[in-house]
Amino acid sequence: MPETNAPRENLLVNLICNIAVPTYVLTSLSKDDHLGPVWGLGLAILFPIGYGIYDFARRRRTNFISVIGFCSVLLTGVLGLMHVGGMGFAIKEAVMPTLIGAAILFSVRTSKPLVKELIYNDQIIDVPRVNAALAERGRTRDFERLVLQISIWLGASFVLSAGLNFSLARYLLRGAPGTPEFNAQLGRMHLLAWPVIVVPSMLVMMLVFWRLISGLKQLTGLTTDELLRTEQK
Repeated sequence: MPETNAPRENLLVNLICNIAVPTYVLTSLSKDDHLGPVWGLGLAILFPIGYGIYDFARRRRTNFISVIGFCSVLLTGVLGLMHVGGMGFAIKEAVMPTLIGAAILFSVRTSKPLVKELIYNDQIIDVPRVNAALAERGRTRDFERLVLQISIWLGASFVLSAGLNFSLARYLLRGAPGTPEFNAQLGRMHLLAWPVIVVPSMLVMMLVFWRLISGLKQLTGLTTDELLRTEQK
């Protein structure tokens, strides 16, 4: 059983390192009279990478999506140093969530569906109690159908994210690669990703989680409080 008392992620530090600082560096410090486009880009991606390494060292926990996100940041740096244009970045921005969505769907037929790692795990759900209730009521097969359903929903949310990522990148990244203007456009894209992409994706994630809890309540007869893991359990 995974350890449930591991340190929680600091959301404020996450936002500062992954959103605020990179956006400021790309939009304000990448001009020729400051760091320049190359050093500005390097410093901007250093903060998300450094935070990812720090958070893993502190919490000793990662997952498939975290790894994909880490690789995405590295690839941004590589593409920037190679002076790849807006279309290349747009494709990269679309490929990453598409890979996640595809992995979620393909993993349904494996012994460890990714949806269980993401939202049906001992960090959130009292898995032993739920499994016992499912077995007692003979609803395990129905539960697997529920996992398939929410996996499709969750996979579709990442496909939606891929489309939004591509559209946002194509709309914003119009400058010449390797210039302060292009870096500033990258910074704006990084900032606008939250209201344009992250917020809709989080709403879909909340809907998927609600469907999971609703389905589990029907299958197990447990209440919401009994389904969710708390520190006292």
